[in-house]
Amino acid sequence: MLALALAIMMSVHTARAQVEPFVVADIRVEGLQRIAPGSVFAALPVGVGDLVDGRAVQSISRNLFYTGNFDDLSVGRDGNVLVLTVTERPSISEITIDGNKAIETEALLDGLKGAGLAVGQVFQRSTLEGMQLELRRQYVIQGRYDATIDTEIIPEPRNRVSISIDIDEGTVSKIEHINIVGNEIYDDETLLDTFELQVGG
Repeated sequence: MLALALAIMMSVHTARAQVEPFVVADIRVEGLQRIAPGSVFAALPVGVGDLVDGRAVQSISRNLFYTGNFDDLSVGRDGNVLVLTVTERPSISEITIDGNKAIETEALLDGLKGAGLAVGQVFQRSTLEGMQLELRRQYVIQGRYDATIDTEIIPEPRNRVSISIDIDEGTVSKIEHINIVGNEIYDDETLLDTFELQVGG
């Protein structure tokens, strides 16, 4: 994320230094595959007839990156035509989950959808990595400390990816013995009765 932010800053500063102000006669978007041009135009802070200078280029870059739809973009001109060259992030075509028993597939898919990972949505690797950490935490809560979650991103035609999630739930850890030290007022049996943790569970 930091590298992306620095890349944006560098490209914006370079553009601001090179762009000579001009009045936009037309806008051309290059590199679109799935995203409709109208979605790009709706995010632009400028339109035909507006003056574009270095500050406007900065706003254009920021607004388009904030949509979350693009991995890269550049802002240029062809005469008085504003030219936007973009690289789209891929969309998710399929999500498969294998190896899960303690947590149902439907519940996992709902959780993924809530995190922004669902069929048809734009794929963001940082979201997938965050999901892995959260899923690992859920298994730890269940006492499955050796659970592992492996993911594979498979490129598909038309700038799409499928996500394969392979889960090894491991085993539930059990308590073999509880040893209480330092109790003087209450005996071990009385204290053990108040614990939610039990030997063998």
